[in-house]
This record gives sequence, structure tokens and C-alpha cells, in this order.
Amino acid sequence: MDAEETGTAADENAAPERQTREFDVVLFGATGFVGELTARYLAAHAPESCRWALAGRNERKLKELRERLAATCPGAAEVPLITADADDPRAAAELAARSRVVASTVGPYLRYGIRLVAACADAGTDYLDLSGEPEFVDLMYLRYHSRARRTGARLVHACGFDSVPHDLGARFTVQQLPEGEPLSVDGFVRSNAAISGGTFASALLSFSRADRMARTAKDRRAADPRPADRSVRTPTGRVRHEDEFGLWAVPLPTIDAQIVGRSAAALERYGPAFTYRHYAGVRRLPVALGGIAGVGGLFAAAQLPPLRRFLTSRLASGEGPDERRRARSWFSVRFLGRGGGRRVVTEVAGGDPGYDETAKMFAEAALCLAHDDLPPTSGQVTTAVAMGEALTARLIRAGVEFRVLEDSEDSADAPR
Repeated sequence: MDAEETGTAADENAAPERQTREFDVVLFGATGFVGELTARYLAAHAPESCRWALAGRNERKLKELRERLAATCPGAAEVPLITADADDPRAAAELAARSRVVASTVGPYLRYGIRLVAACADAGTDYLDLSGEPEFVDLMYLRYHSRARRTGARLVHACGFDSVPHDLGARFTVQQLPEGEPLSVDGFVRSNAAISGGTFASALLSFSRADRMARTAKDRRAADPRPADRSVRTPTGRVRHEDEFGLWAVPLPTIDAQIVGRSAAALERYGPAFTYRHYAGVRRLPVALGGIAGVGGLFAAAQLPPLRRFLTSRLASGEGPDERRRARSWFSVRFLGRGGGRRVVTEVAGGDPGYDETAKMFAEAALCLAHDDLPPTSGQVTTAVAMGEALTARLIRAGVEFRVLEDSEDSADAPR
């Protein structure tokens, strides 16, 4: 694929003034649960030279947050505050024009995220979010990818547990395999953490819009150029026992496989034929079957507005577990890669995925876009395409594990 197809070359008029803007990073939605965790991470880890600000619609809550940050990080007392409402196009435009990078935690993004993406695409401002909503991501591509290509903006969705460990983990696995060969990677996700309120609300909203989500995905496929001389597949897979890890593999209907597939389509390193399957790894079959039944029940409930509102109220966005509960949580994603006569097993692992590690990944991605020497990309891109090696290195330094567990010869054909 050439530069025009992948978004690797921006228009010559692409926002040259970005380097002189008032802020390097603006965290929008800072007073929410994950927003505050991200703010705490930035207060503790952003370099002194980083000009960052807190943004949200409630000035009082922003001031209270800054006071809490300053109690442990005194330098945060001087962090600027920006009051802006996600529903106000003018406020979104002003926010985008003041910063090189805008990082938004305000979801569900289909309801609250569209105007900010539009503003960043117009202003040539890099944008990232935590969205795991396939319809939102596809819709933003259809509406704003071309505009962001012209202005030089990088629009990077799914910059938390959805889908950084999976996207960068698949890339890390591919790097262990021979170049120029058909490759196959399977990912198996395990965790003991509870689902976050924001993820739950986004999932219910997506389930309730299944028809519209399918239509938008079809429009995205028609508009999104694919490599002419390479193939990329992300089949759903089936429930099976994976003897390699002693797990039941249950297909995960999340955005992660789509993100990995888009990275593979953009990067030739994934080989002439690449296949990725995405699973939850479960030790016991009854648990696996119960999970499948639970997802089916949520899908059915999401079709009934009163029941959907009731379920959303039981686990509201902006709420989450306390520090002690998060400290006991962990995640592991193991990848089984094959191709070119090699077989590798890799792992990406860390702590609480829905909150602490998501905040870490999100903050490091924002700092990466603002400060690191990255490949020239623009338009809607994935973390692997926009930040691959640099963000992986940042996360390793921050305590997220990227490991090769096994590397051996393999006689199996790669695409299975």
C-alpha cells in the first residue's frame, strides 16, 4: 500500500504551528474515574518540560481534582484548567486549537465523542481515546479520516486495555517470526478484574445498535482501502480447547481483533498473509459456557430500553473499584504465533486492566504522541501503526511485561 492509502504522508499544509501551541497534552474528562487515574499518572510521570492541562465541563470539580493531585505531586498545583463541554462545537474547536494532543476519557463516545474528533481533525490536532465501540471507530473513519489526512492529525482510538495490549502484543509476536512469510497469531486473554462501568455502558450501547453497527462496518469496509497484494483475516474462530495453554478458548466479540487487523493491513511486516483470532482463555468449560450465555443475555436485554437503562444504572460510568481491589487485579494476554517454520509464545501482562493499567497505557500514549520521534502518519491510525516501538518501550519501562516465553521450530503451515 502506498502512502496515500495508509495515511503515511500528510498534506503539505498540515498544521505546522502545532509545535508552538499552548499545550502539549490536554486531558479531557479528567474528573471521571479513569480520567482522575490518568491525571494522577501524568502528574507523577510527565516530564517537567511537558505542558499539560486538565479539561472538563465542571470547573469546581477540576479545581478539586487539582488540589488532590497537588497533595502528592506539589508541581500539579500549577496545572492549567480548561472548562469545556463535549456538546459545544465552539468549545471543542477552541480546545483542539490550543493543544498538540487531546486525550479524551469521555464516553460512551457515540454520545459524547463525535464533536471533539471533528474539532481535532479540523485543527490538525492529535486525538486519542479509550473507545472500544466499533460503530464509533468506523463512523469516525468515514467522517474524519480524509480530513485528518489533509491536516496531519492522528486519530488513535482504543488506547486503553481495549486495545493496546492486543495490538502491540500481536505486533511484538510478529517481530519474533520470520519476515515475508504467511503468519498466524492467536491471542488468549485472561484476567481476574471486574469490568469497568464505562466498558459496560459502551457494550450495552453497542448491543442496542447492532443493526446500525453492522451497516457502518459495511460502509467502512467499502471505503477503507485494503492491501492489493497481501491478505489479512480476523475470523471469529470457535469455542475449543487449547491444549497448548490448558485453556478453553472462547471467541471475544470485542474491537481488539479489528484493531489488530487494521495494523496488519497497514504494515508489511505482518507478511503476505496474516490471520489473527482473539479469545478469552478460561480454565473450566462451565465458566466458558456461562460467559457465552451471559453475553447472549446482555445482548437480549440491551434491545429493551427500560432494561438497558436499569442495567446501566447498576454499574455506572465514572465509577470503579477502590485501590485495594485494583491492587489484586491482573491481566495476561498470551499469543501463539506461527509462520516460516517458527512457533513462538509471547505474553503481555500487567496489573488491573480496566483502570490502573488503562490509565497508564492512555497517559503513555498521549506522551508518546506529544514527545517521541514517531513514523510520519496521519488520519485514523492504530497504536501499532502510529506509535508501535516507541509506545512498547514506554510501557515496558512503566512495568507492563512484554515477554517471549517460547521460541522453537514448527512444521505447521502458518494460516490455519
